Formats: sequence, structure tokens, C-alpha cells
Amino acid sequence: MTIRVAAVGDIHMGPDSQGLLRPAFDTLSDCADLLLLAGDLTRHGTPQEARVVAREVAGLPLPVVAVLGNHDHHDEQPEKVTEILREAGVTVLEGEGTVVECAGTRVGVAGTKGFGGGFVGRSAGEFGEPVMKEFVRTTRRSADSLCAALKDLDGRECAVRIALTHFSPVADTLAGEPLEIHPFLGSYLLAEAIDTAGADLAVHGHAHLGSEHGMTAGGVRVRNVAQPVIKAAFHVYHLAAG
Repeated sequence: MTIRVAAVGDIHMGPDSQGLLRPAFDTLSDCADLLLLAGDLTRHGTPQEARVVAREVAGLPLPVVAVLGNHDHHDEQPEKVTEILREAGVTVLEGEGTVVECAGTRVGVAGTKGFGGGFVGRSAGEFGEPVMKEFVRTTRRSADSLCAALKDLDGRECAVRIALTHFSPVADTLAGEPLEIHPFLGSYLLAEAIDTAGADLAVHGHAHLGSEHGMTAGGVRVRNVAQPVIKAAFHVYHLAAG
């Protein structure tokens, strides 16, 4: 059995982009069993923009699972953005997991926005000023919640487990981005969480100038599905349900 996972992030929708993705999304039933949205669904995180996204995905004949991105927090109304998306049938995750039925198979998705901090050898630490400590602790809390959510899926008879984030867990998929901003694009703590708990695939966005393919130190495939990277309405990945 193969599960077909469609994924895209960083679609950055606003009032003038209504309907741009819907024609492509209407083809999903022919090529995918599940749609993942990897954050930055809006431009500024306003309810108006969230409603544009909601109309774009409402009524699709397959499960839609999402995390929010940094843009979706900009207007400081992430709860309202989440509410609007959930009313449209989207499962929005933040430090939790969900199980969806895909082609008669149980697929588990654990999701969190994630945060920055950098990667092994070039990362921030919990030292110094309180604001710096809180920066790193924010990432650690996010990674810990992702790890716990993935572990929880272990006991829920999932044939496939996917980690969904906005920020990147690895530096591989940042290739093409300026090195100076890598600490603001992701954190190795997310990869540690994924390797500790285990997953069949990790999906993220955020890095518009990055590259699609990467891998954690533990061998989990990582895919950057930011729309400027994949240059399509979505990409489909095939996972063997074991």
C-alpha cells in the first residue's frame, strides 16, 4: 500500500489571490490521499486573509492538515486564523497529532510551527539575557511538543507517521539561503525530536530560497515544500504503508 501525500507551504494568500490554487486543488482526488499545508498560508495573518485560504480548501474530498507559519502570527491573531481554517474543515496542529484515514490506512501527522535557533555547531544556546534564553526555550518547547506528539502516534496504530513544521529541522533544505539567516529559518532541535520519536517523512516550508531535499541525521527524509521552492501548487510524495 502506498500513501500519496500532497504538500505545499508559503502560499501567502491575500484578497487578490482568491481562486489561484483552487483549480489545482480540485485535481487532488486524482493524485493524492492527503494534503499538508506547511505554514505561511497568509501574508500578514489577518482574519480576512485566513478566509481566503479557507475558501481555497473548503470541501476538498481528502483530509487537509496544516500548521501555521510566522506570517500567520504577524497580526497577533493566530487563534482566529486557526478557528477560521478549522471551520473550513482543516485540521490545524500546534504541538499535537492527528490520525486521518487515507485509502483505508491510518496516517498520523504530528505538527508544530517550530522556531529558529540554528544548527549543530552554529546554534544559539540558553545563555545570557532573558530574551535570548526565551528565544531558545521557545524552540525547545516546540521541539518537545513535536516529539511527544510523534510518540503518541505510536500507540494509535498508524501505518505512516509524518512530522509537519513550518521552520526547518535540517540545514540541508536551506541550501541557497544566505548562511547569515539560517538561525532564523530552523533549528536542529526539531530534527532531534523527529529522530528521537521516529517518522517516515518530515515536511516544512519557510525557506523560499532553499532546496527541496534533505535528511535528518537519523535518516528521516525531509522535504521543503515552500511554494517558491517547488514552483507548483503542491508536490506529491509516495510513502509505503508498512
